[in-house]
Amino acid sequence: MKTYILLFAVVINLYSCTRNKDIFLETSPMFGNNMVLQANKQIPVWGKATPDERIKVKFHNQRVKAKSDEHGNWKLLLNPENYGGPYHLTITCKDTRIEFNNVLIGEVWLCSGQSNMEMPLLSNWAKLNNAEKEVRDADYPNIRLYTIEKNTSFFPIDSINTQGWKECIPETVKDFSATAYFFGRKIHEELNVPVGLIHSSWGGTVAEAWTSNESLEKLDDFKDQVQKIKSLSISIDSIYIKYQKDLEQRNREIIEADIGFEDGEAIFAKDNIDTQGWMKTDLPMMWEKTEMGNFDGSAWFRKEINLSSNMASGKLTLCYGAPDDHDEAWFNGVKIGQNTEWDVQRKYAIPDGLAKSGKNVILIRILDYQGDGGFMGEENDYVLKSNRGDSMNLHAGWMAIKGFDLSDIKTKPFSPFDPNQPAVLFNAMINPVIPYTIQGVIWYQGESNANRAYQYRELFKTLITDWRNLWGEELHFMFVQLANYMQQNSIPVEDSWAELREAQTMALELPNTGMAVTIDIGDANDIHPGNKQDVGKRLALNALAKVYNKDIAYSGPVFNSMEIIGDTIKISFDHVYEGLHTSDEKPVTGFSIAGDDRIFYWAIAEINGNSVYVSSPGVRDPVTIRYAWSANPACNLVNSADLPASPFRTDEWPGITKK
Repeated sequence: MKTYILLFAVVINLYSCTRNKDIFLETSPMFGNNMVLQANKQIPVWGKATPDERIKVKFHNQRVKAKSDEHGNWKLLLNPENYGGPYHLTITCKDTRIEFNNVLIGEVWLCSGQSNMEMPLLSNWAKLNNAEKEVRDADYPNIRLYTIEKNTSFFPIDSINTQGWKECIPETVKDFSATAYFFGRKIHEELNVPVGLIHSSWGGTVAEAWTSNESLEKLDDFKDQVQKIKSLSISIDSIYIKYQKDLEQRNREIIEADIGFEDGEAIFAKDNIDTQGWMKTDLPMMWEKTEMGNFDGSAWFRKEINLSSNMASGKLTLCYGAPDDHDEAWFNGVKIGQNTEWDVQRKYAIPDGLAKSGKNVILIRILDYQGDGGFMGEENDYVLKSNRGDSMNLHAGWMAIKGFDLSDIKTKPFSPFDPNQPAVLFNAMINPVIPYTIQGVIWYQGESNANRAYQYRELFKTLITDWRNLWGEELHFMFVQLANYMQQNSIPVEDSWAELREAQTMALELPNTGMAVTIDIGDANDIHPGNKQDVGKRLALNALAKVYNKDIAYSGPVFNSMEIIGDTIKISFDHVYEGLHTSDEKPVTGFSIAGDDRIFYWAIAEINGNSVYVSSPGVRDPVTIRYAWSANPACNLVNSADLPASPFRTDEWPGITKK
């Protein structure tokens, strides 16, 4: 009998210890105080807990239960809710309790892309128009802001680095995405409902980094890269060790492949070099717009100058516009500087005694890893300065030659910290958001894919479809077409940015998409234009019309059809509304026209009703026209809502980014 009593006591004691053990309970980091939950859709709530435990969730008038699985994962669905709040969301597991306060039901949008989405209201690297006033006036407690901090991963993760949901006040909005804020503000003001903005972006990044491996594997251009990444060890240390070895090997291959190096020495820096076969050019320039063509790799730029004895004896500084991406500079065969910062003007001091009276040689090597390659800025950025006040303008008269093509380099290092690799940003900065219920996405990206615009046609649609499949619904997807940037062209040219805008326009073939045209509000000298107010507004106009069924003008004129009438082409447009006119009340600009010879001439264009008639004395038998077909076109066609016409072309001739 004593034995049975002892056994019974042991069992009771063990049961008591089990029942009183600490209960683990957490939610996804997407949940927190001040959050906005999407209205009129089912609301997933999920997290982790002690395995095989019951989870209870209370929200508004709802009571829902779930059970964690053997791995501790749990998830449940709340029924759709109408706009309102503030409410409390309470999650309990036994005596463990999590409570989130000040929760609103409203419209939730994910805001993603590269630097023009990342650009905050106040920063030291980009200047927003009227920034200080916009920040002071940003008092909207029913707009909530959530920023996902930058992170990369070769494998999908659930964790997020974030400071959580914040009410929109001057202190919280100053570091937030300006484009996202102005979009959200317009939606909030027009609908008078709470708005939640989830910001997840990274400057200078490519679209494939934001797309899942599973979708990229279906694209021939990315299949091999994805499979190599999948074969990597999950250990960051081992990945980094392999990266360092591969980086050294790639650098050796680059030096060997670059025609400007011989035994590691920059041979083009020597005094007497035969430049027959080199290309003549002025700076600034992007080599994709020249006979060099479209490639990533290196190019060499050489210029001979004659200095007076007075200037040669002074302290000299070589200045030139911001390289894209990295640069090295030599003066009379001596290396005087190098830099890996993108979009920063260079100033290199020339050592005393190196300059000489008479002939001197300047050599610059540009190394470009992605996007366009070359020089940015203005002509007056290119100058040789003396401490005695003398200066020499250097923008004209350069000779240039291609060094090597990066696609010919066999070794491709995979850095655990490089954001421009397939899926690494999706894994770390989008996957953790899924399946948080959102209304849709606003997207501002494309600059970094401009030199692969033909590829972007399929890639961008793949990204949109990828996200929709993973969220399990046809999310609304509103995006920004690239703004005007860089120097204007004096004659019609082929252009990678124009081709990228075309690829973006093609994404409108997908349902529930909208495009904000910004061809009129860019900045020739700054890839980060300051007018984000109109960018956000134009995105919001698309959403208000297409998502919220507002009867408003939301698009500029869009090409519909063309008709050849003798030596003239008649162009018809959609989204004219009450008529066409020009933004500056001057004659229509921006059209070029060509015949079968494929030589384009600037065209005379006249508005007639809802159409534009285009012709040129140089083209008697026209076959095609283009509008706003350059990185920074002079164009002025708008509709009655003063929204700009979208760039387009009517031909399908191969462009410079088609490989």
